[in-house]
Amino acid sequence: MKQTRFHGRHENVDRVCEHPTCRELGEFRAPGYRPNGFDGPGEYRWFCLEHVREFNSGYDWFEGMSAEEVLDAQSPVSGWRTESPAFSPRAGVDGMPRWNDFDDPLDAISARANGIKSRVQREAEMQMSGRFSKEEAEALEVMGLGSDTNKQRLRRRYSELVRRYHPDRNGGDRSYETRLSKVVDAYQLLRKCKAIA
Repeated sequence: MKQTRFHGRHENVDRVCEHPTCRELGEFRAPGYRPNGFDGPGEYRWFCLEHVREFNSGYDWFEGMSAEEVLDAQSPVSGWRTESPAFSPRAGVDGMPRWNDFDDPLDAISARANGIKSRVQREAEMQMSGRFSKEEAEALEVMGLGSDTNKQRLRRRYSELVRRYHPDRNGGDRSYETRLSKVVDAYQLLRKCKAIA
């Protein structure tokens, strides 16, 4: 579509101005009946120059918004406040790779897959040694400990993980509660384990 000296003008279109009393060409588009969204671009209204100016003078983008929503929309960082968990400061706490540690996203995915594979391999080796049951091997993995651990190392690791995941240490953030409960359960199981001296 060719544009002329009027910004936004689309010549050689076969649209008629949508103003009820006008029969001129609708060469200027205006926000339509459906906004842009997940399903694709919205629908536009098409007007002549005179009626698009009239439409624009009465158009209110903030119509229907509360005062807080208007203030939020006017913020220079509007739309940039959401944070992907992979890029948050807490990324990597539960063994997930930090995406910004890798140049290529596929390397990060590969590192995660290798981590899962090696974890399963370590659990299998601990079970094969005959010293640990399947549950105990999984509990050692939750604690981030190997088969060579002792009671002192287990207690030290437990207190470290409780401090890391407890809501009081995270400003009341309860997003780690499930992880904390897994750590507590793993510790309760391992402290009774006879293979750990």
